[in-house]
Amino acid sequence: MSSVPHPKTYSAYGFTKKGGPLEPITFDWKDPQPGEIVVKVLACGVCASDEAAKHQGVPAVKYPIVPGHEIVGEVAAIPSTESKWKLGQVVGSGWHGGHCHLCAACRVGDYMMCEKQDVNGILRHGGYAQYVTLRTEAVCAVPDGMDPAEVAPLFCAGVTMFNGLRNMSARPPDYVAIQGVGGLGHLGIQFAKAMGYRAIALSSSAAKEELSKTLGAEVYVDGSKVDQAEALQELGGAKLIMCTAPNPDVIRTLLPGLAVGGELCVVALTGEAPINLGALVTKRLSVRGWPSGVAPDSEDCVKFAKVHGIRTMVQKFPLEKAEEAYNHRSTARFRAVIIP
Repeated sequence: MSSVPHPKTYSAYGFTKKGGPLEPITFDWKDPQPGEIVVKVLACGVCASDEAAKHQGVPAVKYPIVPGHEIVGEVAAIPSTESKWKLGQVVGSGWHGGHCHLCAACRVGDYMMCEKQDVNGILRHGGYAQYVTLRTEAVCAVPDGMDPAEVAPLFCAGVTMFNGLRNMSARPPDYVAIQGVGGLGHLGIQFAKAMGYRAIALSSSAAKEELSKTLGAEVYVDGSKVDQAEALQELGGAKLIMCTAPNPDVIRTLLPGLAVGGELCVVALTGEAPINLGALVTKRLSVRGWPSGVAPDSEDCVKFAKVHGIRTMVQKFPLEKAEEAYNHRSTARFRAVIIP
């Protein structure tokens, strides 16, 4: 085992019981086992899906649990078996915390669908801490010269939008609409523009029009003034609508805004919504969902963001204000990030 100088204990904030607040926890240092590395956390994004840790949204959650799956840090310790990651290297990890390599999905390389997928901050301790132990297959390199606080949200919010956009059937210069200009949406507009799409921002008021156009939106549609689906059809229809705001009533009304053969891609964790199934037939429409991605996807996302100057808008919080950061996860402009 090799390591940089490190303390015998370190601080973290975690949930110690279902539904409880974040509480300070002190951990004893543990050397990494084969297949793991220990990372000194530089930044950890706060994501809405961290609620799964607090409320045991995944039944396998065990308390205490340290949340956080948008992790950027420096490699602090590696086992003697490690051949890829080096001490001091800046790396990151997201929702996907590792895979079994043996199930049907893993055997065809679809690791995000692993039947025994590990999840950072949900099934294993995450990044609301000074140090975190990560599985090596769930880690990717972070390019030099990037702000860890801005990079951290790319490991969930960013890769979700990046991966969703590149895995749908739309092709530049198709119209791509981004529903919701928030934590995911403000990144989605930038990614869509950089990929060569004609980006349309869909929001519920006029408040974010100037920002959306600065980010790269060609068109801004204020849902408080016009029917957004009709507005999209006036443009010929969107080939793809990426739904980032968890409002099922709004999402279902967007289906008529698609062009022939268009796709409605839901990336927001939301509830049920009745839809007109007949419209799927008559216009060959599709409704799809998309999760985030595995380490190679995140690495592609981060590299793309650096090359194209895509920036995450963040609000920073020190580790000792983790509870405040968590409570601001939906109101921060646009991603709350903990800086240990």
